[in-house]
Amino acid sequence: MKKISFITYGCKLNYSEFSTIKRNLLNVGYKIVGFDYSSQIYIINTCSITHNADNKLLGLIKTIKTNNKKAKIILLGCYPQSLYNKIYIKKIDADDTISSYSSFLKQVYLVLGNNEKFKLHLFLTNQINKQISVSDLTKYTKYNSSVSFDYTRTRSFIKIQDGCDYKCSYCTIPNIRGNSISENIFNIILTIKKLVLLNIKEVVLTGINLGDFINYGIENKKYDFFYLIKIIEKKLTTKIRIRISSIEPNLLNYKIINFISKSKLFVPHFHIPLQSGSNEILKKMRRRYNPNIYIQKVNTILNILPYACIGTDVIVGFPGENESNFLETFNLLKKINISYIHVFKYSDRDNTYSNSMKNKINPNICFQRSQIIRFLSKKKRKIFYLKNKLQIYRVLFEKTNNRYGEIFGFTENYIRVRVRVNIPFPKNILNTWKLVRLLKIDTHNSYLSELF
Repeated sequence: MKKISFITYGCKLNYSEFSTIKRNLLNVGYKIVGFDYSSQIYIINTCSITHNADNKLLGLIKTIKTNNKKAKIILLGCYPQSLYNKIYIKKIDADDTISSYSSFLKQVYLVLGNNEKFKLHLFLTNQINKQISVSDLTKYTKYNSSVSFDYTRTRSFIKIQDGCDYKCSYCTIPNIRGNSISENIFNIILTIKKLVLLNIKEVVLTGINLGDFINYGIENKKYDFFYLIKIIEKKLTTKIRIRISSIEPNLLNYKIINFISKSKLFVPHFHIPLQSGSNEILKKMRRRYNPNIYIQKVNTILNILPYACIGTDVIVGFPGENESNFLETFNLLKKINISYIHVFKYSDRDNTYSNSMKNKINPNICFQRSQIIRFLSKKKRKIFYLKNKLQIYRVLFEKTNNRYGEIFGFTENYIRVRVRVNIPFPKNILNTWKLVRLLKIDTHNSYLSELF
């Protein structure tokens, strides 16, 4: 039995997809082992959203080859897709030249794009005999269903949408993921019901542009994201809770917010990317909202759900972002009641409009700005946690610390909770919901709490 090690980088969508790929490999007789240096095959499900992601990949390949010269390395997903797009746009035959395009690929055994990676088990069993297979996703319309499932975990990720029709000036995702395409509603409902039977207690709906979800019915009738969450609520029991991974500000409307406020399944946790608080920069980014619209969305949520968790993404150092633009972002984030911030330094990506923009920002300035926003994020999280002090929540426990007699989990509004209990732990404490009262914030971004 051949041993395979794997690692997946990037978003929750990548994790969901690779979980599906891994199950296919198990079904054809491969053994999955830890990512050490004794495996025969190393599979890397790649991310290429930033230049830093590319560098991490190159470093990992070098480390594997240094420790195991006989290792067969397989690259899947977004990085191979990004290489294909460079070559495709130059009108060179990708299958013949992609391995010579970047010298490090000579160290790689197999290269599969975002469509082909779902057939990895066929490549490894020689049912498909090709070393490099990456296709043009702009011509691809088939949807590859994906769901993460692991008996050791309490949470599962379901991909309900892929690709993006937006053309943000900095973003390479439309190039490496293709056009927006959605899972069938019936399949989503069926998958969640199966997960309930497998004792999964939380499901996260994931996608590249989740709010752009669409199905078409008789006479081309549209069934959108709002319809989807309503039908999920109608068809499922309260034995599971559902989290929405991320949704664009222009696609998050009052109907969705109000529905979640009354839902028995969907939790009050919103992740809404801002990217910049400067209207000038948002226009250059080709985003579909302005700062005032973003503020209105946040205020609407908190007026209806005062204890909701609201996270965001911010890019610093976008070309032309001067000190005044950055201060607009900082002041907006400081003003609104968000719970945490994911900050990214701008990174040039091939085949994007911003790649050719002038007035690039010095990397040292980008770093300084990212540190400022990270510090602000810590303050925002603490304020959010303090707001919730002494509140009682239902927590899904996921992890134990046997040494200190502690159990860990998350509230509906995404607060990490730590509870001290007597050892041995209560029977079946993991993957169960318990009511807890939040008492004191510790130094590890957790809330020391008590069972209620």
